[in-house]
Amino acid sequence: MTTSHLPGRRRLLKALSGVPLLPLAGGGLAGSLLSASGAAHAAPYAAPRKNLNVKHVSFTGMPAPTLADPNAMATTTVGSHLTATFHDGSTQQYALRYEPFFITGAQVPDGKGGYMVAGGYYDIHNQPIRDTTSNDLHQFFSDSPDGMSLLTLPHATVPGVRGNTVFAVVQFEYTSRNAAGTSMYGLLPSPIAVLTLDQDPHTGKLSLVKYHNVDTSGVGGLWITCGASLSPWNTHLSSEEYEPDAMLASNAQLAGFSRNLYGDASRANPYNYGHLPEVTVNPDGTGNIRKHYCLGRISHELVQVMPDQRTVLMGDDATNGGAFLFVADRARDLSSGTLYVGKWHQTSGVGPGAATLSWIRLGHATSAEIKALIDSGIEGADIMEVKTSDPNDASFRKIPFGGKFNWIRIRPGMEKAAAFLETHRYAACIGGSMGFTKWEGTTVNAKDKVAYIAMSRIESSMLDGSGDVRVQGPYSGAVYMQQLRGDQVDTGGVAIASAWVPVNMAAVPALVSEDFGGGKLKQQDALGNYANPEKIATPDNLKFSEKLRTLFIGEDSNTHVNNFLWAYNVDTGVLSRILSCPAGAESTGLHAVDDVNGYTYIMSNFQHAGDWELNRDSAGNVTGGLHAVVYKTLEPLINANYRNRFGAAVGYITGMPMLK
Repeated sequence: MTTSHLPGRRRLLKALSGVPLLPLAGGGLAGSLLSASGAAHAAPYAAPRKNLNVKHVSFTGMPAPTLADPNAMATTTVGSHLTATFHDGSTQQYALRYEPFFITGAQVPDGKGGYMVAGGYYDIHNQPIRDTTSNDLHQFFSDSPDGMSLLTLPHATVPGVRGNTVFAVVQFEYTSRNAAGTSMYGLLPSPIAVLTLDQDPHTGKLSLVKYHNVDTSGVGGLWITCGASLSPWNTHLSSEEYEPDAMLASNAQLAGFSRNLYGDASRANPYNYGHLPEVTVNPDGTGNIRKHYCLGRISHELVQVMPDQRTVLMGDDATNGGAFLFVADRARDLSSGTLYVGKWHQTSGVGPGAATLSWIRLGHATSAEIKALIDSGIEGADIMEVKTSDPNDASFRKIPFGGKFNWIRIRPGMEKAAAFLETHRYAACIGGSMGFTKWEGTTVNAKDKVAYIAMSRIESSMLDGSGDVRVQGPYSGAVYMQQLRGDQVDTGGVAIASAWVPVNMAAVPALVSEDFGGGKLKQQDALGNYANPEKIATPDNLKFSEKLRTLFIGEDSNTHVNNFLWAYNVDTGVLSRILSCPAGAESTGLHAVDDVNGYTYIMSNFQHAGDWELNRDSAGNVTGGLHAVVYKTLEPLINANYRNRFGAAVGYITGMPMLK
């Protein structure tokens, strides 16, 4: 990167001239990055007909963008519509549009009369972490915003709000590279921020008033925060995925993370990461964070708390990952409870497969006692012995782990430590079906008592049967559903204290991807897609709207040239494409919000625009790959839109009425 990003709003503006930024005097970045293919010319905000109640809604999808309009492929494009049908039989159509709050790297108001860098990184002392490979030592900022929640609080008081006060919490998973082009994945502590938004009561428009970086020093920083959800008690449930392996003699990624966070490569304890952070927003637009250490140390992706406010279903974005269930001791409190792992009893291996589920109890713990174990200095060797080749010793148990096999033996009396700090290994050891790969988000349809699961790709352990699962695919994934029931017992015959226990699992037929050529990256269409662009491919984020009766699904695809955000009506079975991300970007930050002061919102971000999937020969010439057809045309457009690919958008889809 050659541009300057030193603090000082005028210098930053000059350095990023030509790139749309948040206005200095406040207000929102209203559609400045919208495509001319329809979104930029969308009708102004259409005020809902508040004298009539909406009976139901439907989405009219948009076509996938093509090189006939390269600008549409190089930005967030929304060309879809929502039709509201009212109880008197009349209808009204709303043109949807995308509204970014900011592009990361922009200077945004801190609520104190100053400005700060959106998506900026901070060390354990809350000092900016600077890119030492750049000429100007600018502060690192993320190109990968992810999980986001939208919420309101009673008695909120934030200066600068003229309408209704609304808050959003947004987390930043990682930054892709430094100014020298070297990968920075997982080497920086993930920031998380509270946004104070001014909601226009007449139109529903949201404008950024204040950006507050949450102090994470009290929880040892955050590790690779991915998907997120809003709890029933109005807190933001974050995530830490790809937990560092505490059994490694050395871990370069953890050392780099520790160096950037603490200034000491050996300071960070791997057991502090892989847990569930929870952010509480305060009425003044600040936020507090704590971690829960009793929900298993796994590759937490997107958790979903059930309506009982105790039961938690969790995604586990790992190779040889599992189905995990947590039942808290008390409602609205995740600081203690019982952890279970699922057992897959396969009933079909055709396509994505199907199974009934039973549940194995891993153990009960409080967050405090597991944190005390970590603080005591416990190490992996204190918990279990791990071998990576067969020790020819019957006292060791062979387990699948991370796409390979381990042989493990639990130390006497260390079962609880193993269950909550070495969860993947322990769950496999006691019979859990650790056979899932790319299990991403989880959401719930409470009315029908159905959970939906995004399996981003079906590969590796799901094909080889190493963890009980042996299915056919497709590679580009599927959305599964689980029926939820009460009166269930675990495999030991003990009652599970929840009415929301998954009892089976099978793919939703309309939400199974369709790979060209019937397999992994075998055949492409003229644009470069490896999977049918008229169907979902590699689903990742997903959220269900109870009032809209709609499942929203975002993609993280290496088989679609552009990733899409889809709306699937569970009653009609209609699937509609409602948004297209910039080429090479992943759809993230999804949060469907049914009612905020009379308006419905779909929160939507993206990550790493222009992350080109290309095949090259030894001389560096492009010989193929997902973006081989488009990247020369789109690269200068994406560079111009998103700070030479260092920036990404945080925002929402607007234009929708509340469904009453």
